[in-house]
Amino acid sequence: MMRLPKFTYLVPRTIGDAVRMMGEAGPSGQFVAGGTDLYPNMKRRQQTPRTVISVGRIPELQRIEGDGKEGLRIGAGVSLTEVVEHPAVNRDYPALARAARLISTPTLRNMGTVGGNLLLDTRCNYYDQNYEWRKGVNFCLKKDGDVCWVAPGSQKCWAVQSSDLVPLMVAVGARLRLVSTVGDRLVEARGFYNDDGIDYLRKRPDELLAEIRLPPAEGWRAVYKKLRRRGAFDFPVLGVAARLDVDGGGNVSDARVVLGGIAPAPLEVESASKALVGSRLDDESMNAAAEACYLKARPLDNTDHLMNYRKQMARPFVLRALQELRQSFV
Repeated sequence: MMRLPKFTYLVPRTIGDAVRMMGEAGPSGQFVAGGTDLYPNMKRRQQTPRTVISVGRIPELQRIEGDGKEGLRIGAGVSLTEVVEHPAVNRDYPALARAARLISTPTLRNMGTVGGNLLLDTRCNYYDQNYEWRKGVNFCLKKDGDVCWVAPGSQKCWAVQSSDLVPLMVAVGARLRLVSTVGDRLVEARGFYNDDGIDYLRKRPDELLAEIRLPPAEGWRAVYKKLRRRGAFDFPVLGVAARLDVDGGGNVSDARVVLGGIAPAPLEVESASKALVGSRLDDESMNAAAEACYLKARPLDNTDHLMNYRKQMARPFVLRALQELRQSFV
């Protein structure tokens, strides 16, 4: 049985108290919400904070406010289940509700939070093992070792960004509110993730993700598709998020196609966007966008399924996403 290491557990009631406690804890402190990622990592000794600060009882983090006209504000502590079931999310941002529904299982969605999914640790077959297993293969670059066993000649960690919500947030242009004792700042989701399996967030350890802000849902629609072995529980081994803006004449005025589950950061395929902008979302433009994504997708052998299969599936999954969007504009 894997057991948690010893740690001090703190339960603040306000955001201000939470960031103050983190400031006092220093580098050995860590925030936790649902704990569906942190606690298993602690049991495997991948993360060993001495102080764990639970933000699960902070009312400010539990709210969903706004709508499609003014934009939606989602507290980082809102559960995935609440996102799935919330009337405003389903009415104005259905892609978000559907993406959240694809995460894990009902039990874990009851525990897991939106913020937690956006901050999810990167994953790899050589990293997501218990301590004894990792010690047996001489650890890896991401934790306690100096070699990336996926690409031994590389000085970079290739652990994969495995969130379902991240590609969608990047595609729709979400902004994230971060709070610390220094103050607040708003960052674009598309600039929040590093292409590095170790240093995968552009966020200071003392900063608390407090809120996710979605733009008004006017003139654009989005969709998310997920490849996994089983119909539930599994992380994505390929995720496709697409957002399209269509003008009054039926032409695509703006487009974003983002791939997840194949690299340390979500991959925005600009060549796919260029293939779509100006088109009427015809078969030719959609096939060109799908081909562009296939060319850019370069997964490594560090998650479930063969890496070549994951690359090959980029074409049909992008096509399915775009076909669904075309149908939604009819």
